[in-house]
Amino acid sequence: MYTRMHTFTEAEMDRIHEASLAVLERTGIIFNDPESVEILKSHGVRMDGKKAFLSAKDIESALASCPASFTVKALNPENDRKIGGDDFVMLPGYGAPFVTMSDGNQRPSVYRDYEDFVKLVQGSPSIDMNGFLMVEPSDSDPRAAHLDMLLAGLLCCDKPLMGSPINRKAADDCVGLIRAAFGDGPGDGRPATVSLINSLTPLQFSEEMASSLVRLVRGGQAVCVAALIMSGSSGPITIPGVLALQNAEVLAGITLAQLAQPGAPVVYGSTSSAMDLKSGALAIGAPELSVIVNLTSQLARRYGLPCRSGGSLTDSLCVDAQAGAESALALLTAVNSGVNFILHSAGILGSYISMSFEKFIADEEVAMMVRRMAAPLAVGEEEIDAKGIMEVGPGGNFLTRPRTARLCRKEIFQPRLMNRMNVEGWTAKGSPDLARLASGKLKERLESWKAPDMDPSRRADIVKKARELAGGAPLLAA
Repeated sequence: MYTRMHTFTEAEMDRIHEASLAVLERTGIIFNDPESVEILKSHGVRMDGKKAFLSAKDIESALASCPASFTVKALNPENDRKIGGDDFVMLPGYGAPFVTMSDGNQRPSVYRDYEDFVKLVQGSPSIDMNGFLMVEPSDSDPRAAHLDMLLAGLLCCDKPLMGSPINRKAADDCVGLIRAAFGDGPGDGRPATVSLINSLTPLQFSEEMASSLVRLVRGGQAVCVAALIMSGSSGPITIPGVLALQNAEVLAGITLAQLAQPGAPVVYGSTSSAMDLKSGALAIGAPELSVIVNLTSQLARRYGLPCRSGGSLTDSLCVDAQAGAESALALLTAVNSGVNFILHSAGILGSYISMSFEKFIADEEVAMMVRRMAAPLAVGEEEIDAKGIMEVGPGGNFLTRPRTARLCRKEIFQPRLMNRMNVEGWTAKGSPDLARLASGKLKERLESWKAPDMDPSRRADIVKKARELAGGAPLLAA
């Protein structure tokens, strides 16, 4: 396959790998979680307090026990999804504290917003998995907000979902709620959630992330270990330097996961990008993000691991041309680079600061177009149709052929949102821009949502377990 983006030589990948191993063995990495420290100690890792000095042997042994791919199961088995190899999944945005409204203003997000995003995922033709923390519901009780989000994901959508890695209790609650929903323990080898575990750059894991990682993998759930490095700020200014530091942190997290639970399904992740040197802000619409995504995917394949990156990412604060251009470039790069777990594929604005319903609808359309571009192409006699070409001959046309009418909806992408009208038709409809069209589609989508089929007793068990785990804290989702 030909690409103009940089392709690592074996020697270049070896240099990144060896630099990461040198950092881990000589400088070490801190795990701010007592349980994680004890796990590392019990497996013979050299420790100095909370600092682990991981050897090449420690890393290689951990990588050898990681599955190359895994299936994440859904309440509706038809929605089970494989992660790894040539398979990929798209997920919505993650971690936004605000919602950007159709007029461009931001407001704090609430639980109703979260539930509406879940409903959009349920009816989405392009988003394969439900998220977690798509927005932070400011009206949820802090003690139970993670349960509200998990409940919404289980009751309003029957696709797989992400788990809650906020802290040790949230991780334990996630495992408990998943067991109530699926009726099985951690030993069936098929997780029902994938949770995002971020390092604390440079060279640390917080107590919350490390303890959540351990509890989740021991509860049979998958984790995505990722680093968010800002080049020139929390990491080196050069992309190879960012990759070496990122690789060290991700490999350390994966090693902890495998020591805690050998064979645990893991995803090798990245959200690293450039820092804007004028403002000091993270720039996720920067071309450097796509360069890092492409190279990260190559490192993940070297280790035989599924890969994660961001998708429709932008620094724009509204649904405009900047948002469309940056998001499309990032998503296309992720898909073309072989990324398997594409988070932030719909909705994100302003460098993760907000989610937009209108952008979610627009991003879905772009995701459908990207899927069409990436779809395998059959090239046989039927598809070439040399006989038909000869029958039409010089000066003829294919428009009136029955085959064209029969295949036109299948062979040519039909947009739901993008404009293909001429100026007269567009003007007659009020000259709508994309954001206005998306706003209209949003209303249709939410009104057409239907609750997934679920046995009432199963639903009751899920809600009962959530209330038990909430310990008296109010649940908006129940």
